[in-house]
Amino acid sequence: MKTIQTLLGTAALGLALGLTPMATMAETPANMLVIANRIDDITTLDPAQSFEFAGADVIRNIYGKLVNFDPSDLDAGYQPDLAESWTVSEDGRTITFTMREGVTFQSGNPVRAEDAAFSLKRAVLLNKTPSFIITQFGFTPENVDDTIKVDGNTLSITTDKRYATSFVLNCLTATIGAIVDKELVMANEVDGDMGNKWLTTNSAGSGPYSLASWKPKESVTLSASPSYYGGEAEMKRVIVRHVQESATQRLMLERGDIDVARDLTPSDVDGLEGVEGVEVLREMRGRLMYVSFNQKHPELSKPQVRQALKYLIDYDGMENSFLKNWYVGHQNFLPKTYLGAVDENPFSFDVEKAKALLAEAGVENLELTVGVREAQERLEIAQSLQNTFAQAGITLNLEVGTGKQILGKYRARELDIYLGAWGPDYPDPHTNAGTFAYNPDNSDEANATGLLAWRNGWDTGGLTEKVAAAVVEGDTEKRAEMYHEIQAQFRDTAPFAVMFQLIEQAGMADNVEGLSLGGAITSAAYWDVTK
Repeated sequence: MKTIQTLLGTAALGLALGLTPMATMAETPANMLVIANRIDDITTLDPAQSFEFAGADVIRNIYGKLVNFDPSDLDAGYQPDLAESWTVSEDGRTITFTMREGVTFQSGNPVRAEDAAFSLKRAVLLNKTPSFIITQFGFTPENVDDTIKVDGNTLSITTDKRYATSFVLNCLTATIGAIVDKELVMANEVDGDMGNKWLTTNSAGSGPYSLASWKPKESVTLSASPSYYGGEAEMKRVIVRHVQESATQRLMLERGDIDVARDLTPSDVDGLEGVEGVEVLREMRGRLMYVSFNQKHPELSKPQVRQALKYLIDYDGMENSFLKNWYVGHQNFLPKTYLGAVDENPFSFDVEKAKALLAEAGVENLELTVGVREAQERLEIAQSLQNTFAQAGITLNLEVGTGKQILGKYRARELDIYLGAWGPDYPDPHTNAGTFAYNPDNSDEANATGLLAWRNGWDTGGLTEKVAAAVVEGDTEKRAEMYHEIQAQFRDTAPFAVMFQLIEQAGMADNVEGLSLGGAITSAAYWDVTK
């Protein structure tokens, strides 16, 4: 069997000899899926801690959850997974799950209700960045033994008050809802960390794949699990290679060195037109591109300055040039397709209006630094902002780094401005409302790094209470209207400029079938792929 290194070496030799792509066309093995993707944002593969896009893709394929999504029918919503059924108490606070019998972890250990309870309690006790997805239901280190209980083959969870059942179940489809093998994890515990260090680079799941290796900023390799209850995946290995440049991904795809290229610019997508053996897969994703302004900064905290910066963004210019067919204009925190989503985009590039707002605030000759990950489209957006901000007398310096470096500073509230992307954690409007417009404790000591409002030092001006009311509203129509109103106030007052929603365009070998990128609601799934 040819290795990937051999294939890449063949491609390089062909280029050196000046051969045509067809003359040296490589081909990945029939039982292997090879993907080029930017994966430098991965910091850990522990599902209780992972909170990045590329990590979510990996974890979705390794771990089962109580409820999950069928990649072949995302419109059906969450479905039974490790829990085959559930019931809800009369007061709506307790959900009791009956576990699917006969399922094993990749270690050979049986999947038990005890493992599910351990996984949820562990997420609360570790209290890592995404823990709020679970703790928002009132689970605390002090009460988890009373609120998350096991009785034989059933698991019951009791929330602090009544929520829509769909909201709770949607949250359990998030990465943090992954069920880990208690026996294996605790066998690798160090200094009371509940296996956190070990799970950074190892896996303990029951999903279609196990983690063979993760080499930071290089690759992730997954191996198909013969014991997966849904049947062994046809792709016995999945290799996700970190390839930063779109042009490089495109070349690798055209030469057959990879099966999927996931970070292609519009120009490289256009360049695939007419290439034999290649097609383009397009999916509207939930990911939003935004910039945010740190409210701990004395000038950025002025309302007029916040609004001025929103008028110094060339939304249409970017969408119609280097972001064409890649991102579409969207200025609201709920992505299209979500309950409560709206299409109002009131901001446009208006230098004179921005200057007037800056003058009203008494601000001139402002110099700011924006943190941006070293990804092509983000750098181009940052350069556009540099140009348009300068037209109003604002100097914008770029601080460029890896995803891990920039996210670290952002989560520590150290950046003047952050330029980045945000993707929903579960398919319910609270997933974004609860991060963009909710911040019950704005103190540094709160360390609420999972909340974007907190990262930007914003106390939300009353939206926290409105978000809290919307999440418990049982009338779906009324709840949607509440999110319309929240977003209207958010657009006017928030230190965020939401700019675009992603349309992922993945270049793909035309013999690849069954690949799901996750739509707007979840992550990529590889186990249905055939070639």
